[in-house]
Amino acid sequence: MQSHPEQLPPAQQAELLPVLKTRFEKNMSRHKGLEWAGVQAKLEANPARCWSLWEMEETGGEPDVVGFDAATGEYIFFDCSKESPKGRRSLCFDRDALDARKEHKPENSALDMAKAMGIELLSEAQYRELQQLGAFDLVTSSWIKTPVAIRDLGGALFCDRRYNHVFVYHNGAQSYYGARGFRGVLRV
Repeated sequence: MQSHPEQLPPAQQAELLPVLKTRFEKNMSRHKGLEWAGVQAKLEANPARCWSLWEMEETGGEPDVVGFDAATGEYIFFDCSKESPKGRRSLCFDRDALDARKEHKPENSALDMAKAMGIELLSEAQYRELQQLGAFDLVTSSWIKTPVAIRDLGGALFCDRRYNHVFVYHNGAQSYYGARGFRGVLRV
């Protein structure tokens, strides 16, 4: 993963915007009342945020607008891929968990990768909000933000959707599975 640049190069921005626009227009139920022109203007004014969206897209997240915060004037993007993003699976929860593994270490941790991408993991509330927009993680699962009290005891939380219900589970933070990744949120 490359280090976070100041902004997405113009050629990549020209490649990314049509992809985001097409996804936006195909999934209007995710962002009722919002128009692409406002989103595009905000993206063009924030090339560093475009870089984060590029990283979300490149790792299989299929980012899309899921809301607008009128108080801050920011559009809210979630990873909306049907399953946990393919390029972000087989990760421990955080750096401490990764460092604690004595053998069979994964390449990275979810929190380190999210930070490098300039995004945050979804909270439990955000994950449940995403599930109101469709059926996600029917086969995979996704790490979510974990309360400090749980993490301090060695645990971390993840979610999935089974039997038409959203489940929140716990696991040791050092664990990793090929079917568990993480979903991100980005405000632009």
